[in-house]
Amino acid sequence: MLLICLFSSGLGGCNDSDPSDWVTSIKDSINSHDHNHSNDNHCDRGNVPFTYSLCQISQDKLLHDKHLSLQLFWKPNNDNSNHDITPLYKFANLISTLPATDKLQFAANAGMYNTEFAPIGYTVIKGKEIRSLNLKQGSGNFHLLPNGVLWWDKSGKVHITESQQMQTLLDDGTATPWYATQSGPMLVIDGHIHPKFNLESTSKKFRNGVGVCDDGYIKFVNSDEPVNFYHFASLFKDKLHCPNALFLDGGIASALYAPEISQHDDKNMGVMVGVVATE
Repeated sequence: MLLICLFSSGLGGCNDSDPSDWVTSIKDSINSHDHNHSNDNHCDRGNVPFTYSLCQISQDKLLHDKHLSLQLFWKPNNDNSNHDITPLYKFANLISTLPATDKLQFAANAGMYNTEFAPIGYTVIKGKEIRSLNLKQGSGNFHLLPNGVLWWDKSGKVHITESQQMQTLLDDGTATPWYATQSGPMLVIDGHIHPKFNLESTSKKFRNGVGVCDDGYIKFVNSDEPVNFYHFASLFKDKLHCPNALFLDGGIASALYAPEISQHDDKNMGVMVGVVATE
């Protein structure tokens, strides 16, 4: 019997058991280590099926860690009722207005906006409705129906809900958003790619979106190269395993703040979404 000695990353000692058992043990230990490491790091980069940046937060942590929160930001100090207050525009401005006890873990553009950088879809910030649900027909990506709403209640439970369904939940009181942002189109709807997306589409742009995923994480993705809607949606459905995912924006409006991977886009935005750690 082969004698195996291991001295690496939490493994140590010698054993005279079957080498195949040790191989399995090593793999399990490495997989466990990688999984735990990914929990400690919010952001990373991927290159299959295209290059992208991903930031994620555990739903469990949002529900149970009082020091972590997912928030929306638009104007300084959340003074969103004053039309004379200028929007934050940039991640740097957002960071400068946070309390000294708060640290922005990562942030992204949170949806589409008009020429005044005001949201064009349903928006709720700290329980206050800024913009009502938009169910109008129209042109452009926002109106490539079905579109949807990323929202969470005061407990931190995060959802992505198709807009017509969201209206039903609001009408019957089932949904009580503490934060909400509407955008479109939906990328993945109950495990299916948006029916109007074309695999062969030549319309390729930088894009960002968010998914609520089977592993219990909320995942924000920026493509680091131009992609069409179908391939972008496929990343959420097939690789990230998100049964529901929402397009946030694209082109010059696709933005990410992720210090763990040295990314700090300097773009003007409307509403922003970010994870905040409070001391």
